Amino acid sequence: MTAELTVHELIAKHRPTLDQALEAIRTRAYWSPHPEHPKAYGEHGSLDAAAGKAAFDALLGGRIDLGQPGTDDWLGGEVSPYGIELGVTYPHADVDTLLPAMKAGQRAWRDAGAEARAVVCLEILKRISDRTHEFAHAVMHTSGQAFMMAFQAGGPHAQDRGLEAVAYAYVEQVRTPDTAEWSKPQGKRDPLALTKAFKPVPRGIALVVGCNTFPTWNGYPGLFASLATGNAVLVKPHPRAVLPLALTVQVARQVLAEAGFDPNLVALTAERPGEGIAKTLATRPEIKIIDYTGSTAFGDWLEANARQAQVYTEKAGVNTVLVESTDNYKGMLSNLAFSLSLYSGQMCTTPQNLLIPRDGIRTDEGPRTYDEVVADLARAVDGLLGDDARANALLGAIVNPDVKARLEAAAGLGEVALASREIANPEFPDAVVRTPVIVKLDGAKPDDEAAYMSECFGPVSFAVAVDSATDAVELLRRTVRDKGAMTVGAYTVDADVEGAVEEVCLEEAAQLSLNLVGGVYVNQTAAFSDFHGSGGNPAANAALCDGAFVASRFRVIEVRREG
Repeated sequence: MTAELTVHELIAKHRPTLDQALEAIRTRAYWSPHPEHPKAYGEHGSLDAAAGKAAFDALLGGRIDLGQPGTDDWLGGEVSPYGIELGVTYPHADVDTLLPAMKAGQRAWRDAGAEARAVVCLEILKRISDRTHEFAHAVMHTSGQAFMMAFQAGGPHAQDRGLEAVAYAYVEQVRTPDTAEWSKPQGKRDPLALTKAFKPVPRGIALVVGCNTFPTWNGYPGLFASLATGNAVLVKPHPRAVLPLALTVQVARQVLAEAGFDPNLVALTAERPGEGIAKTLATRPEIKIIDYTGSTAFGDWLEANARQAQVYTEKAGVNTVLVESTDNYKGMLSNLAFSLSLYSGQMCTTPQNLLIPRDGIRTDEGPRTYDEVVADLARAVDGLLGDDARANALLGAIVNPDVKARLEAAAGLGEVALASREIANPEFPDAVVRTPVIVKLDGAKPDDEAAYMSECFGPVSFAVAVDSATDAVELLRRTVRDKGAMTVGAYTVDADVEGAVEEVCLEEAAQLSLNLVGGVYVNQTAAFSDFHGSGGNPAANAALCDGAFVASRFRVIEVRREG
């Protein structure tokens, strides 16, 4: 294979970016090499808005042929939550042929070294970034995200998370030197002398099991962490969200080939309806790493049954916000309304339970009863989504029928403080767009507890009345400990309450946001600075990203020689 890109050229091109990423994860300061604004694209080889839309349109009804060995069928069937049939077909793999082919390229990839692997990964990310407009449409029409969210979360924010994983992978691999001269004094005798060599060695083939809602944002950390540590990566997308990850695999294979490596180091397999190929792949002996985002049931199954693999899961949790007091009542309501509405609550970080003392809260506008707080929040959501154009831009579309069914069933769980309503999307008349529902529940009633102590994924929130701030803190603790949480929020001007909430989050390993009233929301995290999940409660066994997320994807093997 003739390389069109030399590793030396890629190091010269991308080493400065890698160094900046390393500095960012050290300082935790804001940094991103990927522009968030659509108008930033269109120069230096990147696609502008019109070209990106044209590139996406050209994909519809076509076939993405990745040139992989072992393709035994072509599968499709994606229908956009906005009502468009994508009509794209993808390769289905005979894994008995594909997996050995993937393994064949690992030796050269392993021997290339950590820096070479890192800059190849950065080249993949750069080419994906150049096609951000195209990827945004692919994410929008598989996830139901509104275009701007699909552009940002599915584009630059996902690319940031991929680069962050590469940076952590690089740090962990170079922690141990390549060689060492070892000499142990022996008194009057000659010292014992050894020359030692240390090499990071990949575990094997990694499996990425994609999700429907954030195929790139949730998929890139595991994909790039495994690839950067020397492993081949097989991507199994969610059947309703294949296109963004298929395009990702296509770019990765092109870059690997041009850099002189085996393109089969990254491959994709689509799934027949009802095939359950993820279970089959997850227990194959060749699969040594699994990254999964999705339901608790399947995440638990992977952790229990994929015993030959290192399994990283992000599952379900019950995210909670404790509301005790505030010195910016309007800001609190505005911030919460946005958090509950963004992408129709179809985020693993969206708040579900709002714990509010039944005697009310203290605010800068005077005391507010429980009923008043809930009614004011309902009005804030209504006001935010009162204009249909703005509502469509925030809500996107309901991603699948299960979310719609949960939303409709929630109204029967308690007193409805804010009813969900349908919103028409003039551009996509078949899109299912719904505003959030807020249901009032009583934290002291066992029947209500069954509802608020279960994840209700989608635009559903429960305003849970509790007896006191102390009771709220204990309910928060029990929720995180028993059900897990990706996020916790709290509003309080009481130092004791703040300290109690912080202690719960430290002890139960939950990421906490305090008194957010501006343009940062509890359900958003920034790569290089914020940790997504903790790996320390039932919602996820890993964090994006930290050293633990990458360090077990390889092992350091030592060769000792005398002399």
